[in-house]
Amino acid sequence: MDIGRQLDLRMATGDGENSYASNSTIPMKAILQARPLLEKATEELYKSLPLRSTMVVADLGCSSGPNTLLVVSEVMSTICDFVRETDDHRGLELQFFLNDLPGNDFNLIFRMLEQIQNRATKEDKMATPPYYIAGLPGSFYRRLFPCQSVHLFNSSFSLMWLSKVPEDLSRGTHPNEGNIYIGKATPPVVVKLFQEQFRKDFELFLMLRYTELVCGGRMLLTFIGRKSEDMLMHGDVASMWELLAEALQTMIQKGRVKQEELTSFNIPYYAPSLDEVKALIKQTGLFDVELIELFESSWDPQDDDSSSEVVFDCASSGKNVAKCIRAVIGPLIMDHFSEAILDELFMEYASVVAKHLMKGKAKYPIILVSLKTDVH
Repeated sequence: MDIGRQLDLRMATGDGENSYASNSTIPMKAILQARPLLEKATEELYKSLPLRSTMVVADLGCSSGPNTLLVVSEVMSTICDFVRETDDHRGLELQFFLNDLPGNDFNLIFRMLEQIQNRATKEDKMATPPYYIAGLPGSFYRRLFPCQSVHLFNSSFSLMWLSKVPEDLSRGTHPNEGNIYIGKATPPVVVKLFQEQFRKDFELFLMLRYTELVCGGRMLLTFIGRKSEDMLMHGDVASMWELLAEALQTMIQKGRVKQEELTSFNIPYYAPSLDEVKALIKQTGLFDVELIELFESSWDPQDDDSSSEVVFDCASSGKNVAKCIRAVIGPLIMDHFSEAILDELFMEYASVVAKHLMKGKAKYPIILVSLKTDVH
């Protein structure tokens, strides 16, 4: 997940209780939701490639943990299944690039990779095309690959993270008092700063990837968005960060955090609407849209009951949500405030979230986009 020079956004490292690796179930659900599109894109690309060629796949904002290798395994299993069903052997090789910022826990990824390779049976190894996996540190808001060298890009739960906090906000020109994102009291000028930063970043991302994709290449994106066009009706996504700001205010009252520290803290984040995303893709004119849709996932990663809008154990769900958010934003909190407040802050946050969930289940709106470049 990418961000500008002044911040090195990274998920909580390692594989302990508070790590991202142990708290990434919601992104996993999004990857599984997108699985049919990934399978379709992989199969069509495989069929289009000449004999004895190399298929290049890049996962942008890969983070670390079990999800990191999920896309790799899905691509490989799709090709294996296709070959078994059709007997269409092409002598294909696969090259995977796992990209994230340098602060990402690449060491955990490589240890997991070694374990998976060692566990693979002889039959698995015989059925799988030769494959090579490399880590690629760097911002996906910059060029990462040579022109027309990548066949398939995947990016899961990354593009809501901006390249940086908008400059006028980070400099304090337009304060966002009491908020760390877009809240009910956020001035309209600050809302526009977030919107404009997303527009610049998303257009840049599309242009860079278009340059790097082969003709007929594919791109699959999932990221958190919002259901309403009205920024004042920003919904559950804004509430999530407003509740964290509320927990930080409590820490100020306890003398654990200074007011000026909260005033100067804004997260480099933006949840666009479906129409915003459609308009920006159309405006660039670079990609054909195969599919763009929005689905929802409960804040609580342990909640798989889509039929009920009631949270039966708010305290337990509050703790589950707090663990997930800590794994994501904890390192930024630690860098800006102090590591010493993390346990107390997220205990308070769990309590605040639990009260919020008494009103009903809260959900993340997730945007799913499948794009294709023209075959020239």
